[in-house]
Amino acid sequence: MNRRTLSYAIGVLACSASGPARGQVPQPTDSPAQESPPPPPDVAPAEPTAPAAPTAPAAPTAPAAPTTPAAPTAPAATPPPSPAPASQAPVSPLTHRIGDASATIYGDLDIYFNYMHSTSGKDIVAIQDGAILRSRLGLRGDMDFGHGIKGLFTLEQGINATSGAPADATRLFDRQAWVGAATPIGEFRAGRQNTEVFLRGGYIDYGERTLGAVINAFGVPSRYDGDLAYISPRVAGVMIAAHYALQGSAVDHPATQRVYQAALDYEAGPFRIGYARVAGKPPPGSAVATEITYDNVYANLNYGAGKLYLVYIRSNNNGPTGDLLNGASPLGNTGTLVAGTDAGADTTYNIYQLSADYSVTSALRVGALYGWIRDDSGTAKNAHGGSAGGFYTIRNVKLFLLGDVLANSRNAGFRPIGSAGLTKPFTAASDVNGETIAGIQLGLVYRF
Repeated sequence: MNRRTLSYAIGVLACSASGPARGQVPQPTDSPAQESPPPPPDVAPAEPTAPAAPTAPAAPTAPAAPTTPAAPTAPAATPPPSPAPASQAPVSPLTHRIGDASATIYGDLDIYFNYMHSTSGKDIVAIQDGAILRSRLGLRGDMDFGHGIKGLFTLEQGINATSGAPADATRLFDRQAWVGAATPIGEFRAGRQNTEVFLRGGYIDYGERTLGAVINAFGVPSRYDGDLAYISPRVAGVMIAAHYALQGSAVDHPATQRVYQAALDYEAGPFRIGYARVAGKPPPGSAVATEITYDNVYANLNYGAGKLYLVYIRSNNNGPTGDLLNGASPLGNTGTLVAGTDAGADTTYNIYQLSADYSVTSALRVGALYGWIRDDSGTAKNAHGGSAGGFYTIRNVKLFLLGDVLANSRNAGFRPIGSAGLTKPFTAASDVNGETIAGIQLGLVYRF
């Protein structure tokens, strides 16, 4: 090999090590090559003399050497990009996450057509809000402090989807406003919170204890202010919860007008059984000093294609309102204090309800229920009724069709009610007391 050929070969090898030579087609940008270190300083300067080589007659055989650039196929050895940190992982479009903290905007719109007929001859024909899930807008968030401790908060406002008005014009967040911490030994909260009874709607019947449920027509204590709560983790199938609301306590009298709760839930495979209690005490010296209680025992069984539900409630949380024989809630359904002035507290009711549902397809579910309200005072403030319905779910939209009936005895005045009270209800005593009210509802719930 002559001196000129040797010089040419060295030039080709140097160019191969440092990247494509002038005149070569560069690698496509979507096929990144592994970066090579720059050539040693004592080699790079010598290579510029190589361009004279192409004019040599013997050079034509040398181009075989350029096959060495096959080395750039090494990109296959390039390690794959590292996965994004958990804090950058995709999240819901309505969730914003920064480091160990997140905030989520959520809510739903529940709007439906309602037709109801009373045996008095009067009808309701209206577009209403909150048959299944009261329309609302909420903000919840959390922050991970490490060591298994996470800070939590929830702010939630109910709205009337038919008008855009707030559910309670006296509050900015009428449904929930609390702060808490999740720890390895359970969750601790303080503020305005839903009751344990309220939270168990999905365990009660096919419609989640809303419009069409006899239990709902009686009334359900829903939430209280100034509520301190502890919710345990589920251990061996058991979860317990306790609440104590100091909302009305007077100076040096922490038990005055307090509301307390206790709950236990046991789940074993397809079977669930539980108990929840809410109780409120009137202030000392009240005209009606009876403590108001609401005791709820429930059980359900998942038989594969659906569930069977059985519920028993004993409560004195119902009394007359105006000319209607029933409808008031001495304990308060939305956080009011036990005033100790409602004579209805002296009548205790037993409520029974049976329910079942069946999943026709993964999207379509049907169900029915039947229930009784019986007072044990001998004044015949009784009622019975039932409902049947179907739910069809398309992603985050639930379509529903319900048919329901509620029959009052001569001395009773119960009315159907949904997740929200009817915005256009029967209000005249002549349309409610001792009457039977039947209805049909068609609507949708859009959740976000």
